[in-house]
Amino acid sequence: MKRLANKVALITGGSRGIGAAIVKKIASEGAQVAFTYSSSPEKAQTVKEEIGDQALAIKADSSRPQEIIEAIEKTIATFGRLDILINNAGIYIGKAFHEHTLDDYEQIMAINVRALYVAALEAVKYLPMGGRIINIGSNMADNAMGPQTTLYTMSKSALSGFTRGLARDLGAKGITVNVVQPGPIDTDMNPANTELADFLRSRMALTDYGSGDDIAGLVAFLASDEGKYITGTAITIDGGLNA
Repeated sequence: MKRLANKVALITGGSRGIGAAIVKKIASEGAQVAFTYSSSPEKAQTVKEEIGDQALAIKADSSRPQEIIEAIEKTIATFGRLDILINNAGIYIGKAFHEHTLDDYEQIMAINVRALYVAALEAVKYLPMGGRIINIGSNMADNAMGPQTTLYTMSKSALSGFTRGLARDLGAKGITVNVVQPGPIDTDMNPANTELADFLRSRMALTDYGSGDDIAGLVAFLASDEGKYITGTAITIDGGLNA
């Protein structure tokens, strides 16, 4: 029997990159999956078609709280329940600190932090005993790496505190809360064939980029019964970049 049979999962930002890999992996483990997208309808449709009726693509902007709430409601209306919430949507704004604006701050915190809070607050109305909340952060929460990362690093560091506190709040219900912190993963937004990638590989223990499947495998483990005793934890998966 597949590890996530009879489960329903919602993944935010699931149309491409790490998110798409997570959607496909969770579906392959037997779960019905809903996922959100904001600006890649063609890619979202491709992911949905690959999975079939087991998947639901929902257009939702994670910077808009009401759209997050509606995505959860639509998941419940379609599949009848929600067992697993995976907060994956996120953005990066890279610029010199003196060029930052308050709009930059509001945008990155809205999507990288507030959206997770809103999704969790709504999801706990439905998550059963043994439910799962898995936040996707970044290894940069613990290692800023270089300049032009201040806002992003701050936003991802916030997820560690959020995860620990929420794990305490939801522990009595048997709901686990963890944050997965990817490092260099080969995606459209962070390709493995650039000068930056060469620099990062020179700092890594394993000397190669990871794939979305590497992250998805860890997420599926945490979502399954095998991960039931892990909560309030940040798990870094970065090829040893932070070692």
